[in-house]
Amino acid sequence: MAKPNYAFEKRQRDLAKKAKKEEKRQRKAGAPKKPEGAENPEPAGSPPATDVKTEF
Repeated sequence: MAKPNYAFEKRQRDLAKKAKKEEKRQRKAGAPKKPEGAENPEPAGSPPATDVKTEF
C-alpha cells in the first residue's frame, strides 16, 4: 500500500484557499459602491408588487 503524501494534500488545500480568497477579493473590488440606507431602491410609499409568483 502506498504511503499518503501529506505535503501534496496540504499544498492543494493552500492553493484552493488562496484561489478562494483571490476570488472574494475580486468580487469585493468589482462590486458597486452603495451608500448606506440604499438597501431598498423603491420609495417607502410604493405599494408592494402583487404579480410575484411563488412556487414551493
